[in-house]
Amino acid sequence: MSAPATTATGGPDADGPVRDGETGGPRAVQEPAAWYDRGRPAFGGSDPAERRARASQSFWTVLVAVPAVFSVLRLGVEAGGELQTTLLLVANVGPVNLLAGFLTTAARLLATGLVAVFALGAVLGASVDRLPPGTRRRPLFTRWAEITPVWLVAASFLLALVTWPLLYLPLLIPAFVAAFQLRPEQLHERVGARVLVVVALLGGYAGLLLPTLVDAARQGELLALTLLAVPPLLALGISGPLPGAVIRPLASVTEVAVLAMLVWAALPVISTPVLPLTVTTVGAETGPTEDVRGHVVTTDDVNMVILQEQGGVRYVPVGLVRAQVLCPSEQELPRHRLRIHDFHVEDSLLEGMGRRVRPVHRIDAACR
Repeated sequence: MSAPATTATGGPDADGPVRDGETGGPRAVQEPAAWYDRGRPAFGGSDPAERRARASQSFWTVLVAVPAVFSVLRLGVEAGGELQTTLLLVANVGPVNLLAGFLTTAARLLATGLVAVFALGAVLGASVDRLPPGTRRRPLFTRWAEITPVWLVAASFLLALVTWPLLYLPLLIPAFVAAFQLRPEQLHERVGARVLVVVALLGGYAGLLLPTLVDAARQGELLALTLLAVPPLLALGISGPLPGAVIRPLASVTEVAVLAMLVWAALPVISTPVLPLTVTTVGAETGPTEDVRGHVVTTDDVNMVILQEQGGVRYVPVGLVRAQVLCPSEQELPRHRLRIHDFHVEDSLLEGMGRRVRPVHRIDAACR
């Protein structure tokens, strides 16, 4: 009878125990550590490639799902929570209108979230090596920042540059420095030249905003003065690793803080109307007229459907419509009297350039 075939370990049963008197030649006994680690996932529950894939999936899921959820919520809020009114808006407000409304009103919110994630993720990522041994699971924002291509990070800052109000644009300076981990040492290898470059940059920034800073000081606008003057100074020391003891608590706090900030900033976005606000003058040719203030949902050959500002849907016969004017909302009314080189501080670059092309017209008396 022929001897049983041997395996790579030298015996008839590679996984079985070694018994005395067993034939088939000497067997190489597998090391206990190798047997224990075989097929075992890496520390943290999965290997780095799997963790990277999960982080990428969660990031893109949030990026795609948030606009869709916001659009649906906006229709429900604008309908006053009434089911039939919501269905009426869904039937007449197309996806292109929803997307356009979201981009014009929530683009700055999306840019704010992305900029915060990339800046905080880069700072925490530069510090993660200082964590105590055994606790080196990378923070969520760091994993998101690592799997994001550079072009998307740059596009997020560009989106913020053109959509943020000018009053908050200086905050992009320390955020950009943190996201790309820029340090003063990279400006020049010699300390003296480096100091001169920094002084020149700060001097140019101060010269650009000096009239606005003076006006803010005269008007007592301390918040505006702080937002315009302090961020460039923060950019000098925001890069680099943090102490190991504060990384883990800071990661948890910043994640909760960014989420709370987005929720707080999302409330006005959700409540912003998708449809334009108008005042429609209704009445017979020889009788009295009435001003109906609201949002025109749709118009056909018979009726004009108006979602009234105070609630409810009004069907107005087309033959009774005498006039209609477009009105600004309360959110569009300015709150500051500061300007930066003919641009109002509450306008974005896009809004400021648009006002130069087509200046704001006087508000019609019917809108007041």
